[in-house]
Amino acid sequence: MAPRKHLTLERILHSQGFGTRRECRALVRHKQVCVENTMNDDPDHLFDPTGLSFSVAGTPWIYQERAYLMLNKPTGYECSQKPRHHLSVYTLLPEPLVLRGVQSVGRLDEDTTGLLLFSDDGQFIHRMASPKWKVNKVYRVGVRHPLDAAQLAALRQGVVLHDEPEPVVAVACAQLDDLHLELTLAEGKYHQVKRMLAAVGNRVETLTRIAMGGLALPADLAPGAWRWLDAEALVSVQRVSQTPE
Repeated sequence: MAPRKHLTLERILHSQGFGTRRECRALVRHKQVCVENTMNDDPDHLFDPTGLSFSVAGTPWIYQERAYLMLNKPTGYECSQKPRHHLSVYTLLPEPLVLRGVQSVGRLDEDTTGLLLFSDDGQFIHRMASPKWKVNKVYRVGVRHPLDAAQLAALRQGVVLHDEPEPVVAVACAQLDDLHLELTLAEGKYHQVKRMLAAVGNRVETLTRIAMGGLALPADLAPGAWRWLDAEALVSVQRVSQTPE
């Protein structure tokens, strides 16, 4: 077994988004960093970063080689670092995560809530967002007009959307009550849920993404809150509905 690679404290802080190398060095020198609850003022001190627990200016952190996290997106936020009309969803994340370059996996509209993933792993982002992998996204949809059997059947059989060459089909569609349904999609087309409901003669009033792959939005994750994906959640969220094309 190859020995684990040790990194200097300065490099560890830099990799986690706590500033430039010079800024991280200064944080350590100014006694702003504790490692395993012990203050350390040597930026060149070597550590095995795997699972390393430390704090910077009182902010607790655990080393993550790659960032994988989920957010319960509230309404009123844009999935952009340069929003035009509302607050950026990135303001809900700690600054180190933003500085290390996490990106949202796809986007949710300003008025759409629910499960939103972030990562700094480009391959993971591509796989989760690519339609060829067919990672299911499940939405709870509130509509303006009472649902009927014809609308549900049309969603299951496929509806024609403007600028789409082929009908768009729901993977699953289940009515919850007169004004709510659960809709599962394998693509992530622009305004897809809203356009599909409009195509069957209805209108989306509320929209929440409640699951991706095999990962459900945790009931105890409050709107605006985030958490790391653990190993089990990371495997679960990448569960595909069928073999990639």
